[in-house]
Parts: sequence; C-alpha cells; structure tokens
Amino acid sequence: MIQNRVDSLLSTMKENDIPQILITDPSSIFYFTGEWIHPGERMLALYISLEKENKIFINELFPVTADLGVEKIWFKDTDDSVKLLSNYIDNNKTIGIDKNWPSKFLLKMMDYKIASSYVNGSDLVDYIRQKKDNKEKDLMRNASKLNDDAISMLINNISNAKNEEDMAVELTSIYKDLNTSGHSFDPIIAFGKNGADPHHETDNSTLKPGDSIIVDIGCIKDSYCSDMTRTVFYKEASSKAKEVYNTVLEANKKAIAKVKPGAKFSEIDLAARDYIESKGYGKYFTHRTGHSIGIDVHETGDVSSVNHETLEPGMIFSVEPGIYIPNEFGVRIEDLVLVTEDGCEVLNSYPKDLKIIG
Repeated sequence: MIQNRVDSLLSTMKENDIPQILITDPSSIFYFTGEWIHPGERMLALYISLEKENKIFINELFPVTADLGVEKIWFKDTDDSVKLLSNYIDNNKTIGIDKNWPSKFLLKMMDYKIASSYVNGSDLVDYIRQKKDNKEKDLMRNASKLNDDAISMLINNISNAKNEEDMAVELTSIYKDLNTSGHSFDPIIAFGKNGADPHHETDNSTLKPGDSIIVDIGCIKDSYCSDMTRTVFYKEASSKAKEVYNTVLEANKKAIAKVKPGAKFSEIDLAARDYIESKGYGKYFTHRTGHSIGIDVHETGDVSSVNHETLEPGMIFSVEPGIYIPNEFGVRIEDLVLVTEDGCEVLNSYPKDLKIIG
C-alpha cells in the first residue's frame, strides 16, 4: 500500500470518529494500493481499520500477484462474499461505506447486522484524493501537456471535408500516437449550432463558414486524466461570435485569477458568472464553472455557487465557463488549474486568443 496515503486516511478517520471503512471504488483502491482491479459485478473491498489488520477482499477471478502491502482474502463466485466480510469487521462499531458500493452488497451487509451503524466513508477518501502529492502533480502536468499536443494536432487538421465523427476518430489515433491510454471521457466536438448543447454527442455534421467549433477533449496517461476545451471559428467569425468569445475568455481569466489557497470554490464560480452576467449572457451560462480531476475525470470538489469549500494547495480542477445560444452557436474555454502555496499553476498552454481556421 502507499503508506503515506493510508496514514492520511487513518488520521482523518480518527478525527471523524470512524473506526473502520470499506473502500470499494476501483479508482480509490488504485489510489491506496497502486493496483488496478476491475471487478465488474463482483465484490471488491479494501478494509481499513484503526484497530484491526487491514485486508483486501478479491474474487479469485482476478489473480492479483503484486504485493499490495495488505493481506489478500480470496473468495469464489459461489461464496457469500459479504458474509466473508463479517469475519473481519468489528460488528459493534460504525463503518464507513463507499458511496459507489452497489446496494446489493450494502443491503445484505445491513441484513446481516455486520456493523452497528453505517456512514458515507467516501467523504474522507475524497478529501484526501483532492490534494495531489508531488508525484500526482507531475503526472497531471504530463497528461495535460499531452492533451495540449493532441488539441493542437486536431485543430490543425480540421476542415470542411471532415465531419465531427471524423475528427473524433482522428483524435483516437492522435492519442495512440502520443502513447496515452486513450480518452478520459467521450470527446465533445461540436460544429456550429451543435455547440449550443454543452454535452453534444458527436455526429456527422460538417462545417460551414462562420461556425464555431468546440473541442472538449481529455486523455489518460499513467492512470491520470486530462481535460481541456478550446473554441475556434471556421473561415470567419461574426461580431456577435467575437463578443461572446471574448466574454467567455475574460470570464475564464477572471476566475483563474481568483484561484489561491483560502479562496472558496464558490468564489471562483462567482468570478466567471458575474462577468458573463454583466455582459448580458447570464442565462446562457447553464452549468457550473468546473470540477475536480485526477485519477477520475470528475472527482469530488466542484466549482459551483453552492460549494463553499476552501481551496488548499494540491487541489486540481477545471475552470470552464461557457455561453450557449440555442440554434446559433456555443463557446467554452477550459483550463485545468493546480492550487499552489501562493496562487495557482495553469496546466494547459494551448493558446486561448480568438482563432479563425481554414
């Protein structure tokens, strides 16, 4: 196990009076053990305790040979895996349960009365995962650098001879050439009015002069995710399109300027939202300003008006304001930022000035 991370969890468990916890999300198990295990519908659980020996419960279908630094408890498909847990868990104490654990396991555990009470243990794990250590920071920097390279190559290859789906296929090839592990999410490539849908699903639309082109992409490298968005225009851009673009760009910059230790996520959101509203486009900014990112492309800690959590060094999240005008076009500009000791580091370097291609 990665002991400093486990030690942080044990300390947080003690502070929150949670004596034992079950971690079942494969991403979190990778975070603590350095090993990926994808169990499908089968049970997988890492048991961490303040008083008892830590264990990991794995189906024999997944023959993990690496030394995980924790005792492996194996079970078969025909075993009652939850009942097996009862031999190791302290029945008379509270247990923290992973937010992603399927109810078919949790309900059985509750039926068996394996613990005295159940709480959401993911809050503790997510809090630790939010603050990246030095190794994670470097991995995130590298993933973002590769994503910068990918978006540069992709935008340089856009033409009216290729539809959105063609560009998505091309991106897959680019990520392979860059030696990444592929997409961190399904890419969003939206031409013209398709860009008015923030989560447009890539289709066979082609370009016409004046179209905006939203390119929202991310790759995985060494198990860490990247995510960025740029918007460019094909052949020309109307005065309205230029106004909207510059409004989003300024909102992006104003929000990033607020990122520093002690600021709140809600203040970052407000900086972007207030500026867009001041320009008369408030109703067209329809989503939160950003999300945390790391092993998963969306992690706990969103940049929204309702998240008043204080920023701490090591946190990494997106700043991605947008304006979406129905049946016309959309603009989104997204960077990843790392909170430093005295401010922030922007992980993306691909230019953001208004760009007309073709």
